[in-house]
Amino acid sequence: MIAREFDPVAALDFIENERVSKLFVVPAALQIMIQHPRAKDVDFSRIKEIMYGAAPMPLPLLQEAIEVIGCEFAQCYGMTETTGTVAILLPEDHVVEGAPRMRSAGRAMPATEIAIFDPEGKPVAPDVIGEVAVRSSSNMLRYWNDPEATAKTLREDGWLLSGDAGYMDEDGYLFIHDRIKDMIISGGENVYPAEVESVLHGHPAICEAAVIGVPDEKWGEAVRAVVTLHKGAQIDQQEIAGWMRERLAAFKCPKQVDVIDIMPRNASGKLLKRDLRTPYWEGRDRQVN
Repeated sequence: MIAREFDPVAALDFIENERVSKLFVVPAALQIMIQHPRAKDVDFSRIKEIMYGAAPMPLPLLQEAIEVIGCEFAQCYGMTETTGTVAILLPEDHVVEGAPRMRSAGRAMPATEIAIFDPEGKPVAPDVIGEVAVRSSSNMLRYWNDPEATAKTLREDGWLLSGDAGYMDEDGYLFIHDRIKDMIISGGENVYPAEVESVLHGHPAICEAAVIGVPDEKWGEAVRAVVTLHKGAQIDQQEIAGWMRERLAAFKCPKQVDVIDIMPRNASGKLLKRDLRTPYWEGRDRQVN
């Protein structure tokens, strides 16, 4: 069952009426679905496994989903250029109490190689951040009528450069740090939004969080957070600033946290960060400072 666009009520109806046993969702869509008032009346007992991707699963959301649905979870990592999943985090790596490997995207699928390269295109050591690359018979051959983009993405030795920044541990687990283009450079320091977002998700008042870079005359770019809140919750800028500084280096902490009612998303539920950035960069030739 494939829905044209995400609607929580329709998704819950599919689960109940079509005897759904497996489904694939982005974590944000899962959160909207299980927190909908309709969810308390739905029979989830037929669901055996939920696969998710496009973003990591915050631990509080996993715990809530297990409580509401009670099935197994698996994270899938891939892209259009690789014809789908290239790494998977299996159910046995999902621990309800939380575990370091739950921050990973899992390990390479059979017949797939994953490597991390530095800016010069050389492999890096375990736990060193670089660009994620994939080599597989399922990789695309080329971009249609775009040889320049093809040359930037596909190396002659068969490696496809993903555009994702990440690292691998000694056991081959892949940790996605962020999209390279989403990295914020503030005062010469690299800030990866996913790391900051992960901390923000742990605040009891915050439902969803997105971190972007905004123009700053002193630092070039400043870290800014855009969040939605749980129903009835409020935040205080000073309180949340102190809360963040206890958990992150000062240069990674947002200078400001903006609250909005709903995050901009595409039809599949994927967050559109460009829509969040646009108001802050209006009147500039490029979205980098």
